[in-house]
Parts: sequence; structure tokens; C-alpha cells
Amino acid sequence: MSVVTPVLVLPGIGNSGTQHWQTLWELRHPDWQRVNLGEWNSPACDNWVRALDAAVRACSSPPVLVAHSLGCLLVAHWAQRSALVPKGAFLVAVPDPQSTNFPATACGFAPVPMVPFAFQSFVVASANDSLGSLGYAEHCAMVWGSTFVDIGQAGHINADSGHGEWNEGYDLLQRFMGVLSA
Repeated sequence: MSVVTPVLVLPGIGNSGTQHWQTLWELRHPDWQRVNLGEWNSPACDNWVRALDAAVRACSSPPVLVAHSLGCLLVAHWAQRSALVPKGAFLVAVPDPQSTNFPATACGFAPVPMVPFAFQSFVVASANDSLGSLGYAEHCAMVWGSTFVDIGQAGHINADSGHGEWNEGYDLLQRFMGVLSA
């Protein structure tokens, strides 16, 4: 009998709506779990880190983390503070807390930890993300030890930028999960 790797979904600020790729992927995989980080519209990093730690601890085996936007920064903070290690992290649209468009209601996410992760990770970025430059995402990927993929002009890689089902991203995730299973 094969063991199914748990998948934890980590939305960004505001949670992911019904047409967001995270939500649509969860519909494909009812066994995936969206972590209830609470405080979706005024997130506090410390609270989100505690929620993620509890969710990872509750998994039957190390999970794959699938994060979007502020969820990516959550993973970086959690990785620095927790003794737990996930199987891997798929990080999409890493925002820059110094960006003028970064949500003012997000508390405690800066500075972003710039230390290598103790697990494999994959960063997907867009050349025209209003919340973080391509260069910033690439720098984070380099420091974290992540595989980096630039998907071109894709906005914030969410439903608003036309990435509802986002099959290209799903294919990237499947490729990454294949590497983790090898």
C-alpha cells in the first residue's frame, strides 16, 4: 500500500476565493487541507506561524506545502522557527514586504528570513507581479535553495490575473512532487 503525501494549502491575505487556483486544485484533491490561518484580512505572522506549525504537526507524515503570496512568506518564517520539516514547499508569487503594494494590514512578515530551507522548495514567479519584482522572487529562491521558474507576464498569479484553474502551475506542482518522491 502506498502512502499518500499530505498536502497543506496556504493562501495569502484575504484567503483564496472560489475561482483561485488553490481552491480549484483542492476540488481535484479532496484530501488536500487548506490551513485555517485565521485573520485572513489582517494577518499577524506569529499567529500564522503557530497555525501552520499545528497543521504540520497534525499530519500523518511530512506534508507538501502549497503556498501563494503571503503564504510564501509564512513558510519562510515558519521554516526558521520550527523544528518540523515538510517534505517540500511549492511557493507561488512571493511578495516583497518593501513593495508599495504590500498590504499594510499584514503584520510582522518583514524582514523575510533569508536563510536556506532544510527542505526542497520550488518558487514560481511572474515578471509583472505588482506585489513583488521578479528579481526579489529570484533572490529569495536563490537564498532559500529553491528551484526557480519565471512564467513570464502573469500578474500576481491568481484569479484576478486570469489564473483560475492554472493548469501550467498544476503541471509544475506535479513535476515538483515527482522530484520529491524520487
